[in-house]
Amino acid sequence: MSGVTSFVPTPLILTDRAASRVRMLTDEQGNDELKLRVYVTGGGCSGFQYGFDLVDELQEDDTLIENGNVTMAIDPLSYQYLVGSTVDFEEGLAGARFLIQNPNATTTCGCGASFMV
Repeated sequence: MSGVTSFVPTPLILTDRAASRVRMLTDEQGNDELKLRVYVTGGGCSGFQYGFDLVDELQEDDTLIENGNVTMAIDPLSYQYLVGSTVDFEEGLAGARFLIQNPNATTTCGCGASFMV
């Protein structure tokens, strides 16, 4: 052995709760082809912010993550900031929302919608 360690990033995870919510939303819209697009944009109080959208078209360079019959799509630019993250869904006193547990974030805002790496 040469002593070289290779690092294989942990893929993104779409939890069962998040997949269930996406299934509910696609059923409500009557379109089983909809996918959950997760992306990162500049802005937010911590530098970057997460975005979520339901889309029926994919880009050829999207990374696809599946949970059952639900697909999550991530563009290459966003993927680099999200690798190793878990996409979940929660309902509570603050309302219902998708949220991301991101091990790459060095700082997050109080509501968890924005982050800094």
